[in-house]
Amino acid sequence: MTRAVPLAEALRPATLDEYLGQTHLVGEGAILRRAIDAGTIPSMILWGPPGVGKTTLANLISLKLDRPFYTLSAISSGVKDVRTVIEKAQAANSQAIMFIDEIHRFSKSQQDSLLGAVERGIVVLIGATTENPSFEVISPLLSRCQVYILKDLEKDELLQLLERAKAFLEKESGMTIIIKEHEALLRISGGDARKLLNALELTVFADTDSHIEITNAKVLHVIQKNLAVYDKSGEMHYDIISAFIKSVRGSDPNAAVYYLARMIEGGEDPKFIARRLVILASEDIGNANPNALLLATSCFDAVNMIGMPESRIILSQTTTYLACSPKSNAAYLAIGKAQEMVKKAGDLPVPLHLRNAPSKLMKDIGYGKDYRYAHDYKDHFTDMEFLPEKLTGMKLYDPANNPRENEMRQRLKALWKNKYGY
Repeated sequence: MTRAVPLAEALRPATLDEYLGQTHLVGEGAILRRAIDAGTIPSMILWGPPGVGKTTLANLISLKLDRPFYTLSAISSGVKDVRTVIEKAQAANSQAIMFIDEIHRFSKSQQDSLLGAVERGIVVLIGATTENPSFEVISPLLSRCQVYILKDLEKDELLQLLERAKAFLEKESGMTIIIKEHEALLRISGGDARKLLNALELTVFADTDSHIEITNAKVLHVIQKNLAVYDKSGEMHYDIISAFIKSVRGSDPNAAVYYLARMIEGGEDPKFIARRLVILASEDIGNANPNALLLATSCFDAVNMIGMPESRIILSQTTTYLACSPKSNAAYLAIGKAQEMVKKAGDLPVPLHLRNAPSKLMKDIGYGKDYRYAHDYKDHFTDMEFLPEKLTGMKLYDPANNPRENEMRQRLKALWKNKYGY
C-alpha cells in the first residue's frame, strides 16, 4: 500500500495546541505564544534544524491570526516573485504574512527587495533557515526581524508523534501496528519529525501483513533498502556533512575528500562547507596545529572571493590539510568546563589586584593594588593569582598529547610548578 499524501503532511497540526515541541517559544505563556495571542507578531526568522516545525509554525500563525498567507521558496523564487506578493498584499490592504523557506539561499539583492515592505509593515516576514542568520541574512533585514531558535524534538515529543502516526495509519488502513521497539526510529530521526514519520511509513508499508510488528532490526533493514526513497526530501545533506566532519576528525583525507566531492556534486553551498571547516579547525585540531585555523579562515575568505568551480580546489586543499593534521579537542573541552563552572559557581568576584581602577576612589579601596606587570619579570612571568579565590588551582585547559601541546604543558608546568597539576 502507498499513500498519495506523505504521512508528515497528513499529520501536520491544525492548531498551536496540537503542535509538538518548541515549548520555549509557543508553550503556555512563552514569548512567541504571547505575541501570537495578542495578534502583534513581529517579522521573524525561524532558525533551527530540519523537521522541527518551522513551516508548520508559520502556517499555524497565519491560521491563528486569519491573515493572507503567501509562501515562497528561496530555491525557486526570485525578486519578481517577491514583488508580486508585495503588490498583492498592498492591494488587499491587510498585513499579509510572507513565508520564505530556506531564506539563507536568497541573494543579497533578493533580500534587499524585502526591506521596504517589511519596514513599512506591508507584510510580516517569516523566514525559515537551517543556517545561522547572522551569516546568511543581510544586516538591514536581520535588524528588522526577531530571531527565534527552534530545537530538535525531545524523546518524549517524538514518542508522542509516533503514537499519533500509529493511530492515524491504523485508522486509515485497518492494520494493527505494534511498535515493539522504537530506538532505531528515534536514532534515525535525529530529532527530525519528518525523518521519523518517513521511516515509520516506509517500515509499515514494506510489510504486506495486516498485523505489523515494528522492531529495531526491521526498521534498519527497511531504511537501508530504501535509502534513496527515504532521503527524497534531501535529509542526506545532513548525513553527508556529518560524515565529512567525522572523516576529517578521524584523520582520513581519502574519505573526507570523497564526502567533499559528494557535497560539491550535489550543489552544496561552498560557504557552508568552508564555515564548517573553520569550526572544525578549532574544535578538533586547536592548539595541536594552530595553522589549521589560519588556513581554514583563509579558505572561507577565498571561497567568498573566488566562487565555484575553482573553490573546489581550495576546499580540497583545506580539507586534506585538516584531515592530516594532529588532533586535539583540548580548547573545546576547556571552554565547556569553564562555562559549566560559571553556571555552577555564579559570578564570583574578580580579585582586587586584577580590577580596573579608573578613579581615585577605586584605587583607595584597593582596586589594582599589588598587581604585578608580567613583562617586568624574568621570562615575562610572575606567580600571581588570576582566578577568583574559590577557584584557585582549578585546571580548565588540559593540553592534549601531541608535540605542540606537550611543549605547552611543559612550559605551564615550569611556570606554575604544582599549582595546576600540569
